[in-house]
Amino acid sequence: MMISESLMESDFHPCPISPTYPYPTMSNIQELTTYAQDCAKQLGIDKFDIYGSTVEETSVEVDHGATKQVQASQGSSAIVRVWNAENQVGVTSTTDTDHSGIELALKTAKEASRFGLSENAPDFSPSAQSATSKVDWQQPTPASVPTLVEKLVKAEKALMDAHPAITGVPYNGMEQWQGERFYLNSDGAMRQESRAATSIYLSSKTEQAEKKPRSASAFKMSRSLEELDIDACLKEVSEKTISHLDYQTIASGKYLVIFSPKAFLSLLGVFSNLFNAQNILDNQSLSTSESLGERIASPLLSVFDDALHPANVAPQTFDGEGTPTGRISVIENGILQSFLHSAGTAKRFNAKPTGNANIGAKVTVSPNFFHVVAGEAPQKEYDLQQVETAILIDQLQALHAGANSLQGSFSLPFDGWLVQKGQLTSIDSATIAGDFREVLKSIVYLGKTEEITSRGVCPQVWVEGLSITGEA
Repeated sequence: MMISESLMESDFHPCPISPTYPYPTMSNIQELTTYAQDCAKQLGIDKFDIYGSTVEETSVEVDHGATKQVQASQGSSAIVRVWNAENQVGVTSTTDTDHSGIELALKTAKEASRFGLSENAPDFSPSAQSATSKVDWQQPTPASVPTLVEKLVKAEKALMDAHPAITGVPYNGMEQWQGERFYLNSDGAMRQESRAATSIYLSSKTEQAEKKPRSASAFKMSRSLEELDIDACLKEVSEKTISHLDYQTIASGKYLVIFSPKAFLSLLGVFSNLFNAQNILDNQSLSTSESLGERIASPLLSVFDDALHPANVAPQTFDGEGTPTGRISVIENGILQSFLHSAGTAKRFNAKPTGNANIGAKVTVSPNFFHVVAGEAPQKEYDLQQVETAILIDQLQALHAGANSLQGSFSLPFDGWLVQKGQLTSIDSATIAGDFREVLKSIVYLGKTEEITSRGVCPQVWVEGLSITGEA
């Protein structure tokens, strides 16, 4: 935590109540709230809020049956905001989330409020004390490191045994984490929740005489090791790897393109400024404040931001401002229905906060968990077994460099297959290019089967007439 010269240790006077507690748990969050209120009163602070979190993580990596790396970490942080009499806001962060750390952060934020902006200053969410949804949750018991290593070693061996050409799994890992987060403010809001997850990642490598090395990857996540579907991860990565062994080049041209759920959601995430209210206010969006009600996509497409979707392994019932999360209709039958809001953007748009805020030096807005579903009925049904020629894109590469979120354009290499009446042939090397707004409008079909990914739930998305540059 950064401390100004005016807050040297010699000038620091502890508040009357200062017991030492670790990060707040369900049993002592009330005590932390009481302490913060008493300390704020002692410091002459009338208005403040605090958002904090802690995470314990353990990860393992293996290499040809031996443990390659084991990492464990525990971290906590808190964001403290203080409003002065002129409604200027001071913000500070700290990794000391015990009482003494919160006390010093309150004092630092008060000092910083003298330099805070007064125009469009953030405020408490009007929903910070509204009821949150109840989520059925039972904190799992963490698995031991030897157990994680044993599971990963077996998975690595099974993948390498799947085909003689698979010579290694250079990128792999199992990770488990447990976390807590809380929000409280001087008006009496107080929320806290715990979450946990376990995941596995496998990425293969092949070697064949006179052929390029090929690879494939898969990722699965669940609430606990017992629920983690390692076999499904193995099946996915082995089948993809084997399918990429016999590859060919393709001719450049316009193709019917089938985006995998993972690929489509990655594009949707990159261009989420379309419905991000803060981006719109910052003139960093493809939309404007007048865009609501416009058709921005094919009527076949509907998109929801649904933090509490049953498939979301680690749902969050409130955002960084304490606003309850829920299911937000973003695009419905191709029509832009709503923006994602913080309390501040909602006030300026005369709307309601949607539970998508992240507090910090500046409040930002981000999606929680996408749910892409079919809108209107399609004019034509599509099937991989019947389509004459199409490109199936499994994974998009170089999104950080090849997509311009402010222009809507992208040019991205990808992993995928040429599809010809059910026959899938791996593509040697190719790039897809276009404008995301045209992609949305050119959707001709959504598959019937939804797939769960880390970003959300989505079916295959079929798009007509996209430009592919191949090497043939």
